[in-house]
Amino acid sequence: MDGDDERQDRVARIQEEWRRERPDVDVAPQGVVGRLHRLAARLTEEITAVYAEHGLSEGEFDVLAALRRAGAPYERSAGDLAASTMVTSGGMTKRLDRLERSGLVVRRVSDADGRGRAVRLTAAGLQLIDAAFTAHMANERRLLDLVPAREQRLLEDVLRSWLGRLDPED
Repeated sequence: MDGDDERQDRVARIQEEWRRERPDVDVAPQGVVGRLHRLAARLTEEITAVYAEHGLSEGEFDVLAALRRAGAPYERSAGDLAASTMVTSGGMTKRLDRLERSGLVVRRVSDADGRGRAVRLTAAGLQLIDAAFTAHMANERRLLDLVPAREQRLLEDVLRSWLGRLDPED
């Protein structure tokens, strides 16, 4: 271990305090879950900063990315977008309103269901999500490269396995 790994971090100090105050409770899970929680918060800060550089919120990026991943003509139903981004239909409507006002998407009556709405990227939306996604991937590479390559593969395997047990329908 290098010096950075040996110093006591915030989670270790919290665990130490709990061990002192509640020796009857196993606080070992905090070592993993507490650090994952802190890491998730820091990663979110780093990731959303890149979205903001492109004038997007996290939710707006998610919608544009879901449309881009659909392939040409970069269109999905509003319901599919809500399901793929795990937001309510009301929340999706608000996102789509903002994106439409910005000229990044257009909505139309769905061909498949006259009551439903189809959402499509505009040329400006396609250009923006391509630029934002390229920057996002470079940022994620920068963040992941803080971990040695051998540990990256192990970490991915462990997280995939754990998530599969916690959320088997994912």
